[in-house]
Amino acid sequence: MTDSLLTEAVGEIFTAVCTDDALRAAERDGVAPQAWAAVAGAGLPWISVPEEAGGEGGDLADALAVLQLAGYHGLPLPLAETGVLAGWLLAASGLPVARVPTTVASGPDVRWSDGTARGQARYVAWGRAAEQVVVLAPATDGLVVAVFAVADLRVEQHVNVAGEPRDALYFDGAAPLASAPAGPGVSSETLRRRGALTRIVLMAGAADRIRDITVRYTGERYQFGKPIGRFPGVQQHVVNVAQQAAMLEMAADLVTAAAAADPGLTGQAATFQVAAAKSVAADAATIATAAAHQAHGAMGVTQEYPLHILTRRLWAWTREYGTGPQSADELGAIVSAAGADALWPAIASGGATLTRPHPVS
Repeated sequence: MTDSLLTEAVGEIFTAVCTDDALRAAERDGVAPQAWAAVAGAGLPWISVPEEAGGEGGDLADALAVLQLAGYHGLPLPLAETGVLAGWLLAASGLPVARVPTTVASGPDVRWSDGTARGQARYVAWGRAAEQVVVLAPATDGLVVAVFAVADLRVEQHVNVAGEPRDALYFDGAAPLASAPAGPGVSSETLRRRGALTRIVLMAGAADRIRDITVRYTGERYQFGKPIGRFPGVQQHVVNVAQQAAMLEMAADLVTAAAAADPGLTGQAATFQVAAAKSVAADAATIATAAAHQAHGAMGVTQEYPLHILTRRLWAWTREYGTGPQSADELGAIVSAAGADALWPAIASGGATLTRPHPVS
């Protein structure tokens, strides 16, 4: 179980750096150097990276708890990318981790040949805000993990619906700072699954904050001499937000348990659990954000009010590392392949009965 002292200390750091003004500035500039300095100074991006690779030596559950708090506060940093994704790729492949903001890139348009990378990686999270990018690329004899300085690449700037950088990186034959064959269990599928893990816990944190904001607003906003939260129609919206926040919390708990049981996320049970959680999270986010904005009315879409910062993040994260329909398709393929007799045991056990290893691609 994650240490409550850790989450309390992390919450204080995030509260200090995630002011409304700071979040708006980060969205405008695409970077948040002061926030990074505070978070990096506490070692939070590398909490789950082994000490021998340059990390803090904590476990993945600690990192996911920190990410959930990051989602709650809308932290505008590549926290998930630096440690849980890039740090994992590097440590698993025997490469050291640099204590700098780092992101990850992979995909069919990145190719490895003669010690250099060519092609482009699209929709790279926090590309312009990172100093390094860790690339997972196919080579003639398998997969390669390579580290590049972002300054050596051509960056085409884009953003997601939340205003977070999602840039295109062009490699054009760039030489890496370091490279190695991908370690055991590293594949494009396990990277995608691990990315989905991060988005689910970020979404759970953001939904918790949306619930808190909605409850507070409907309790403080008066019409006709009483709080609007006492009107049945508004109460229904508040209940919907709370229910879906609880669903997202359960989804986060499910994937955290899956990662604890199978840190590599290569087993069929872990695949089932992550796909199920991402599908549920997508539906819950859609319902929660709609209900929250209904409860707030026009106030919820004003630039000065913080609700839109969180709802836009939920909309963006829902689409990253697998959309809801894609996750549902994956879930259906798993249970279909297992056969009709395996369906109910898989549902009842949360996928634990699906023990056949998932093929690593």
